[in-house]
Amino acid sequence: MTLSIMTSTLTNGAVEISPKGEIDVENAYVVKDTVAGQLADNRPERIELNMQDVTFIDSVGISALVSAFQLAGISGVKLVVTRPSRFAHRQLWVTGLLGLFGNPDPCPDCVDPREQPAVSGA
Repeated sequence: MTLSIMTSTLTNGAVEISPKGEIDVENAYVVKDTVAGQLADNRPERIELNMQDVTFIDSVGISALVSAFQLAGISGVKLVVTRPSRFAHRQLWVTGLLGLFGNPDPCPDCVDPREQPAVSGA
């Protein structure tokens, strides 16, 4: 699966970055580059990574999130994770990084990809 990223400005002035798909060794740099681009172009007070549509994140993806957090911090911008999918939430919890990203609750209305019914090609 590929990764796509949508960026928008919320009514409170925060920038929301919404990755969709898998964040892994092949594309993790895109998340960090997107944060870096927002810092260079807009320098918002807050960046929210809405991770409700993240279906997978590996250690390289987690590392990219930490790098993005550090980059934002150096720029004086608060970066938090919002609405993490159950998988992303579990990965942040297991790595001990949930608190670093604002201690978000898992997305209550997100469907765990493992719980979706299998589709057969008939």
